[in-house]
Formats: sequence, structure tokens, C-alpha cells
Amino acid sequence: MTWNGDEYQARFDRIAADGQDVHGEATMVRSFEPTTVLDAGCGTGRVAIELARYGIAVTGVDVDESMLAVARRQAPEIRWHQHDLADLNLGLLFDVVVMAGNVPLFTSPGTESALVAGVAGHVGPGGRLIAGFSLDRGYSLDDYDAHCRAAGLSLEARYATWSRATYEGGMYAVSVHRKP
Repeated sequence: MTWNGDEYQARFDRIAADGQDVHGEATMVRSFEPTTVLDAGCGTGRVAIELARYGIAVTGVDVDESMLAVARRQAPEIRWHQHDLADLNLGLLFDVVVMAGNVPLFTSPGTESALVAGVAGHVGPGGRLIAGFSLDRGYSLDDYDAHCRAAGLSLEARYATWSRATYEGGMYAVSVHRKP
């Protein structure tokens, strides 16, 4: 899939200009009080940039150069890496790894397990992998949970939204998995 980073960012700029909150993911991540965060599938950096505003050391990774070009323009002080998450190896561990914006759904079919393993390998001891994605596109919570277990993570909580509404089934979930 090819993206246009400027168009993608303009969409969120319009939403914010209309007075809507575009930082729900960052707010949830901040609630865990991390000092380091990997924004996996960072896109144009919306979540990473918001986290950095609060003094959190953030690293962003995305496969799409057009998205990263926007992120680099907006926040050149943040470390941005172009890389496929399925074979990611930054040699770093983080308090939280976040996948916002349906990241697992934009990987090639059949690579979801490698994606989870790639990002989970960057979760430090006691750290968390937090991911939110739609459940109507062929990647189930059962599969995601199994991939997290295989990567050494256990389910800590599940929500229907980034604002922590109770998950009672439905077409979207935010999952928090923890490394012992």
C-alpha cells in the first residue's frame, strides 16, 4: 500500500481544527507513565510527537517514507526509522510499544505473527504492547492474543476505545499485553 503522508496528516489537522481530540492514543499511553516509547507504525508521527511533548523519549518506526518525511519535518528531534515491523531489530527496549491506527491490518496477510514478534521484541521487562485495531478485516483478537503469547506477552486489559470504554465485543478493540 502506498500512502501520501501530507494528505494523511492534513486529515488529522482538519479533525483537530474542528475541535476533536486526536490524542486519545497518546493519553492512554501516558497513563502508564513510561519514560520510553516505541511508536510502531508511527505514520506522520501524531502519537510520537504528542508523547514527546510530555518529556517521553520516543522512537518512531514506519515502512512508508512519505509518512516519515512528514514526521521528520514536524519533529526532527525525534528518532525516526524506516523499517518493516515484521523484522524490526533496533537493539532497544522500551517501557511501552504502541501500535495505533490499525497497524496490524496494514501488514501483508500471513505476516501478523512476525509483526507481533518484531514489535514485542522491543518491549522491556514489565513493559507493555498496546495496540488498537478494527476487528472486521480478517485479523481476530484470538489470533492477536495467540501471537502475543507466542512472543512472551500476556493480556493485561482490553478496551473498546483508547479512552478505556469497556470492551463487550464489537468491531474495534484496544489491547494491552504485558511482558513479565
